[in-house]
Amino acid sequence: MTTNQILIVSLISLLLVMLPAFGLSKLFQKAGVPAWKAFVPFYNTWTMLEIAKRPKHWFFWQFIPVVGWFVTMGILIEFVKCFNKFSFWEHTLTCLLPFVYFPMIGMDQKTRFIGPEGVKHYKKTPVREWVDAGIFAIVAATLIRTFIFEAYTIPTGSMEKTLLVNDFLFVSKLSYGPRIPNTPLAVPFVHHSLPGSTTKSYSELIKLPYSRWFASPVKRNDVVVFNFPDGDTVINKPEFQSMYPYYNVARQFGNGNMDLGRQMILSDPETYPLVIRPVDKRENYIKRCVAIAGDTLEVREGRVYINGEPGFVPPKSQLLYEIETNGQPLNAEFMKDEYDIDINDEQEFARLSGNVFNMLLTAEAVEKLQKSGLVKRITPLLIRPDAVPPTKFTIDIYPHDGKHKWTEDFYGPIWIPKKGATITLTADNYSIYERAIRVFEGNQLERQGDQFIINGQSTNQYTFKMNYFWMMGDNRHQSQDSRFWGFVPEDHVVGEAWIIWMSLNKGIRWNRLFRTIH
Repeated sequence: MTTNQILIVSLISLLLVMLPAFGLSKLFQKAGVPAWKAFVPFYNTWTMLEIAKRPKHWFFWQFIPVVGWFVTMGILIEFVKCFNKFSFWEHTLTCLLPFVYFPMIGMDQKTRFIGPEGVKHYKKTPVREWVDAGIFAIVAATLIRTFIFEAYTIPTGSMEKTLLVNDFLFVSKLSYGPRIPNTPLAVPFVHHSLPGSTTKSYSELIKLPYSRWFASPVKRNDVVVFNFPDGDTVINKPEFQSMYPYYNVARQFGNGNMDLGRQMILSDPETYPLVIRPVDKRENYIKRCVAIAGDTLEVREGRVYINGEPGFVPPKSQLLYEIETNGQPLNAEFMKDEYDIDINDEQEFARLSGNVFNMLLTAEAVEKLQKSGLVKRITPLLIRPDAVPPTKFTIDIYPHDGKHKWTEDFYGPIWIPKKGATITLTADNYSIYERAIRVFEGNQLERQGDQFIINGQSTNQYTFKMNYFWMMGDNRHQSQDSRFWGFVPEDHVVGEAWIIWMSLNKGIRWNRLFRTIH
């Protein structure tokens, strides 16, 4: 854990023992203990253990990161039992709202101290024992998932070779600060839909605004998990969702005309049922943050430039090359061991004709092949603006306006919005920043010729409320990323990919276990 993460965990531990202090002071008085002891951090939990006559070693367990939070909750429950509080709802309030519940019972004249001897006379039923254990496990796991880390599985090859399909990751929520759920009323341990169905797993009766505790900035070149920005509206069928996003379908149906395509989808709700999702229930994506707020990004001949300087090249990032060999047979095991190329994988390796192949290669593999004498030539297969149909600029590539003749390998320059920075809207950049201003930041935005109307006022100036990021996959020619759908707002950031704890491919990939992610 970083120093920042340790401080966050410690602060949460401190809040757990200090927030109930006022109510504890009233209960301490009922138990015949001086009230001031309730206001001394952790000495108050030591005093509770003495009052309840519970094992003193519990006190020290509180200082184990994260685990200690639940030990503190357990101490609170054991303490409140000494006041004849045994019901399920009483223990739930003790865990979740002690700063409200303790003052209530502390000032309630009917609440009396029965002491640890009185507690011995109460026996739980077997059903209650199981219910308590199950609820505690769910609460503990939910808190860990929300505030500390979450498990994530790599579903596609967009980050190869950095991350492989069926790598199982832990994603740190502490790296950028835990994000409070927008929709807290949800079925535990599932994302947006109930398993095996398209039914929502959450309720929007309670909707919370974006909030992040102890926020830390996303750093350039971090591997980040985030909610898919174009996932606000989806066609709610398994074959669509984020695999075939609604906005892509609409642009294709309208041959680049979004309004026309939208009307075609809306006219057939049985075939294309739509669902609107809040930010925290949009699909999770994982990419590398290649540019942060305030950066200017450009891709030239497949190489990323940040603020005019060559950007970081991930050591395992891949590009597509055309390779002509000297005719020597290619041994599968040798190619895998020496160049990390799986010649049985059609996405990595394809024979075009004779001794000419397409290969997905890392920079290290290219250098080795050039020195090996195995190849006659290595040519990067770049997607050039003059070699693609015009529809690519309206349907595929962001900002989908037909004016910006950009491709995956020749993109930008484009400025990444920064919180507090003001831009001047023009006919040229309107399509780039329109979605951020209107959708992500919740403004009314219209364009009337060369005039722009923001929230009813005519102006060409706009100051951004959030930071934005530019995300790209390390497998640059097989990644649907910001080049196709634009900026990632800070409120969509879930966490930082931290460690690979398991990896499967017809068995366990032992060499990838517990590998940190860079």
